[in-house]
Formats: sequence, C-alpha cells, structure tokens
Amino acid sequence: MHTDTLRIRQELEALNIAFWHDVDTDWGRRAHEFFTEDGVYTTSHKSRRGHDEIRGFYAGREAKGPRVARHLIHNFHVIAKDNDHATAEWTMCLYADDGEAPLPSEPPILIGAVRDECVRGADGQWRYASRTTTPLFKGAKPTSG
Repeated sequence: MHTDTLRIRQELEALNIAFWHDVDTDWGRRAHEFFTEDGVYTTSHKSRRGHDEIRGFYAGREAKGPRVARHLIHNFHVIAKDNDHATAEWTMCLYADDGEAPLPSEPPILIGAVRDECVRGADGQWRYASRTTTPLFKGAKPTSG
C-alpha cells in the first residue's frame, strides 16, 4: 500500500488549523471533538485524558472571563506511518492574555515544541490520540493550560 504523505500532511495541517481556530475564536467548545475518545492532551501544565476532561479544561477557561489568544503554527513536519497513522511535530507560538482586545503587544507567552500522534477513524476523520506541548521558552505571563 502506498502512503500519500503529502496528502496526509495537508489533512493534518488543516486539522491543526481548525483546532486552534476553535480554541482562539470559540473558547475551544469543540476542542474535545478533535481527539479520540481516550485521547490525551498534555499542555504546558498537565495532562487531560478523554473528551470530558478536555471539554472541562476549555469550559473552565471560558468561565474565568475575557481572554484574547492566538496560537501560531510553525515548521509543521509530518511522519506518516501508514495511511491512517501519523506523527506531526511542529512549533507553537502562543500570544495570550486576559482581557478584551486590543491588548498591549508583547512577546509570545510560550514557544513550545508540539508532538501529535494522529489516527484516522473509521469515519475517515483524523483525530489526535495524543498531543504533547513541551515548553521551550516561557514569558512572564502564565499560560492557562
């Protein structure tokens, strides 16, 4: 079987963009749907397993009040194991702070190395079996994760 690495890379990049669009513009209300049922989401602070814990993380963040965030994706690299399993490694720059836009412009509060283990489900959709963010640089303002 031929593995279409370029197509998989494009699909995973689109998945990643859709995930962060949901987080940055709609409080991550659908973020849990991007993970497998037992998916593990490890942020710079802790790990969360399964849809309920991931949904709870984003609901808790929304409950704290206004926040502006933009997650920027850089150096997206994919290793396709086969047509249904792949690893994506990339760099994230996070600009975020509590309050209403516009906020003062400052350096990113986090630059992290991210590793995603991705699987294509029986429905043909890619999901994260795991996502792990390893902080490389941290700013003075805390992340919410």
